[in-house]
Amino acid sequence: MYLQQLSVINFKNYNEAELVFSEGVNAFTGDNGAGKTNLLDAIHYLSLCKSYFNPIDSQQIKQGTDFFIINGVFSKNSATETVACGVKRNQKKQFKRNKKDYQRLADHIGLFPLVMVSPYDISIIIEGSEERRKFIDNVISQTDNQYLDELITYNKVLINRNALLKRIADTGRYDPDLLAVFDEQLIASGKLIFEKRKAFMESFTAIFNKHYQFLSEDAEKVDLVYESQLLQDDFAALLKKSTEKDRALERTTAGIHKDELHFAIHGMPMKKFGSQGQQKSFLIALKLAQYSFLYQQKGFKPLLLLDDIFDKLDDKRVTKLMQMVSNNDFGQVFITDTSADKVENIFKGIEIDFKLFKVTGGEINA
Repeated sequence: MYLQQLSVINFKNYNEAELVFSEGVNAFTGDNGAGKTNLLDAIHYLSLCKSYFNPIDSQQIKQGTDFFIINGVFSKNSATETVACGVKRNQKKQFKRNKKDYQRLADHIGLFPLVMVSPYDISIIIEGSEERRKFIDNVISQTDNQYLDELITYNKVLINRNALLKRIADTGRYDPDLLAVFDEQLIASGKLIFEKRKAFMESFTAIFNKHYQFLSEDAEKVDLVYESQLLQDDFAALLKKSTEKDRALERTTAGIHKDELHFAIHGMPMKKFGSQGQQKSFLIALKLAQYSFLYQQKGFKPLLLLDDIFDKLDDKRVTKLMQMVSNNDFGQVFITDTSADKVENIFKGIEIDFKLFKVTGGEINA
């Protein structure tokens, strides 16, 4: 699978742009703020129906205009597929595949899998557990539609259960029957999500370790550990035990929305004891493992988007990454960097199709 063409209208800092891509490596170079990353984000929209950086669609519309349109032409299984996304202010987002509207955007997720590596990914390490759950959910959702459906259901029930707990606290009227209904719904989806996360982590951890060892040349020992309350207790029992606590706090304190991923280096938390370089290597290994997992599950290579990546790696790790590119471990790759010369030098001598796009203030020259 690869992206043949991309066109955007009124997207972020672009009035209009149309690009034709190489099946190998495509590099966007230019000054900071020129719009390089915006092109990666447009590709992310085509794959995952949303921006990688900002969940509010209307904020991606170019200032002074009322809509944006993104179109992409993919080659997949020897056929051509067209994907289109349109957003108008104060209207519902439109998403089409081969000119047919989706009834549910969730049905599109996973058809054109993608992995993005960005400086913003540091939030996976330094921010709260929600960021790490999002990472797990993103990977599994691209390979399992049922998982995504159950996740949507679980989050809706969780909102309703929390609203009921707040209403009980506000009115003093306890409704055990309605609480029991929400508990049953939460348990049904939660158990399935837990089992899928557990199975995913069992296979993903080995893939991650392999990539980290390759990037670091076995210089460090790192750990990736999945933690869930459901590993120790049955979900129904957990909810029952936490009823009084939930009523006091007016929110649900037990469930898979409390799951966590622990990152460690030499047995110590990566967040506190990992150097900047170690944290970057850890993140890149996570994303490369995501890529490998998607490739295994889908049977074809996802798109790989590398935003400002060479700035974040020392020469040794850049060389390691380029080894993987030259070994044909990846399919189509999109890269951003401020220096055209640096990118051209990195890919000099690697036998792979390479195309350079120079970006200046929302204008593109190939």
